[in-house]
Amino acid sequence: MASKDLAEFFNDYLKTESIFKDKGVFQGSYLPEAVHHRDEQIKHIAQILAPILKGNKPSNLFIYGKTGTGKTMSIKYVMRSMEQTSTDNKLSFKIVYLNCKLKRVADTEYRLLAQLARELGKEIPITGLPTDEVYRIFFNAIEQQGKPVVLILDEVDQLIKKAGDSVLYNLTRYNENLQHSYVTLVGLSNDLLFIDHLDPRVRSSLSEEEIVYPPYNALQIQDILRQRSELAFASGALEPGTIEKCAAYSAREHGDARRALELLRVAGELTERERAARISLAHIDRAEEKIEKDRLVDIVIQQPKQSQCILYSILVLSSKKQGTIFTGEIYDYYKSLCQQTALRPLTQRRISDVLAELDMFGIINAKIISKGRYGRTREVSLGIQTTSIENIQKSLQRELGLG
Repeated sequence: MASKDLAEFFNDYLKTESIFKDKGVFQGSYLPEAVHHRDEQIKHIAQILAPILKGNKPSNLFIYGKTGTGKTMSIKYVMRSMEQTSTDNKLSFKIVYLNCKLKRVADTEYRLLAQLARELGKEIPITGLPTDEVYRIFFNAIEQQGKPVVLILDEVDQLIKKAGDSVLYNLTRYNENLQHSYVTLVGLSNDLLFIDHLDPRVRSSLSEEEIVYPPYNALQIQDILRQRSELAFASGALEPGTIEKCAAYSAREHGDARRALELLRVAGELTERERAARISLAHIDRAEEKIEKDRLVDIVIQQPKQSQCILYSILVLSSKKQGTIFTGEIYDYYKSLCQQTALRPLTQRRISDVLAELDMFGIINAKIISKGRYGRTREVSLGIQTTSIENIQKSLQRELGLG
């Protein structure tokens, strides 16, 4: 496109009236004035954490629920109200929020503590100090606050996977040495069984209360979408049925309101690019397809090289053979691929573990079948749409350095 044509495009774009009134309401950081369909859970959180306002230490709190069920929004909503009450009554406490899924922030115990110390105004070098010294600096910073500290660890299960569960034990144990302050832990997790996998000693030290968030149903998601769309879009921007279709897609995906909001936002962006006046049902369908492709590619890129190699083997074999393929076939092709990519082959047992992980992501369907005295194998088929296969295969070729 020539420079003149590009300038003309941008000028035309500026003159076109946007269907968006405020796209910010679709951002993950947006906190609404009212949180719908979570009254019971919010009241429970408030009851558990309210003692902070009187200077008393409440129980540690762990909140469980699938992605998009309102966990993060609820805890931030309660904290906002508590902060306002604290200000009105000349009280004081400190909130530290950290998303443990962020790379290079909470992937080791050291980095987590360094980041938490920074939140309290203490700089710690990226590496070089003994872990005990980093703990000492962090808890000295808390003691200097002279007030309660609420430490919110979002996606705390990711922290434990990367850094181990001793970090939770240490955070609670050090509380005994504080005289002018204390730490209350609030952990949020998408893994409902996360706490069951902790060391019993760690579990005992937490003395936590638990709240489980159920998925939203389709009608609840519709209500949330209507509330946000009134704030986000100009009047008349949605065709009849678009809210219902968005909700239906998301209710199918375990009641994920976050995904429903993303779907509506992407549909709005596609509508604007086409210079259409209203978001239609067809825009919702295209937005769903686009999000699904992007999600799968992101998952694939984040996998270890060995997992990528196994998945590439499955894609190649599936293109050559109709129907299902078996673990042995995958392993044979995978070993030849390892020679091309200079990877050391995994054992067949470990291959089975990787297949189970890919099945969990929905990329493949891996069904265990018995072969009698010959043992068991997995019957594998692709679980992704045909339209996504080419994108994933190209991404894997780039990641693995294949021609």
